[in-house]
Amino acid sequence: MARKNLFEMTPDTAEPEAAAPVRTTLGRPLLGLDRPLRPASPVGAISQSLDGISAKAQRAEEIEKRLAEGQAIIELDPSLVDASFVVDRLGVDAEDQSGLVDQIREHGQQVPILVRPHPERAGRFQVAYGHRRLAAIKEIGGTVKAVVRDLTDEQLIVSQGQENNARTDLSFIERCYFAAKLETKGFGRETIMSSLGVDKAALSRMIALVRRVPSPLIEAIGPAPSFGRQRWAEIADMVEERAKRMRALKHVEDADFRAARSDARFQIIFDLLKISKDKPRVTAWTAPDGTSPAKIKETDTALNIAFDKRGGAQFGAFVERKLLTLFEEFRKETGD
Repeated sequence: MARKNLFEMTPDTAEPEAAAPVRTTLGRPLLGLDRPLRPASPVGAISQSLDGISAKAQRAEEIEKRLAEGQAIIELDPSLVDASFVVDRLGVDAEDQSGLVDQIREHGQQVPILVRPHPERAGRFQVAYGHRRLAAIKEIGGTVKAVVRDLTDEQLIVSQGQENNARTDLSFIERCYFAAKLETKGFGRETIMSSLGVDKAALSRMIALVRRVPSPLIEAIGPAPSFGRQRWAEIADMVEERAKRMRALKHVEDADFRAARSDARFQIIFDLLKISKDKPRVTAWTAPDGTSPAKIKETDTALNIAFDKRGGAQFGAFVERKLLTLFEEFRKETGD
């Protein structure tokens, strides 16, 4: 039987379109596997084992899970770490901070800080606690050891407060001020109580006290670690009187006051407010020729200018005649 077309080629058939290479993205920044990987070719199989990649990815998953649970410590660039959204300190003593810097420089950072991924700035972190350690590392240089956790705002401030309580790190007024700021930001009393480790009655007293003292005065005095509830309550009582409150707020601008340490600043304001309202503060006014024709007497309710009749009687009469002119000049300067 003849066989036809024994050597004929079969008609060409369309080759199936080659599938586009599958690119798999492994989001494992800890391992540097954030680039797409092609399926292994015979050559690639020689140089890189898929089993090895799989095992590496599994290890990354385990590490990231531990990080999410706060069980692993990593090192971060300090410039990528921002402060908490609620500051709990009223300044840091320069000598104490210098001591911490020396300690970390000599022995290294022994205790990690706690941070969370920044809720508003991708690629950055936000501190829950460890602000002083972070500042010290920034001064020394290098990376900062940190535990990273996904924290809500409530979880962050509870962690922040509880860590400071455990370290007895905050003064009485700092705890009060922190509580008041949290309430102002809308956090409930239960959350604040958990953060500070106090009961409802104690928290109410703390917030009530700090609301009676002007915030600029508290911030100017600072943490005052040697003074507790009783002495701050005395200041709160005294500044209820407007004249004393204004005197204290004016005094915090004094250069000597600003140069003093926090405990000394507290004592300066306390002593200033303790001055008896009946005891006038007298200042002699000295003229360019060296004479003192007038004395200024100030009490909590009045300011008097007394002219010396022996050398200032005529000057006093002159000032009396010029009172209307002086008053008009005052109104022009102040706009009152």
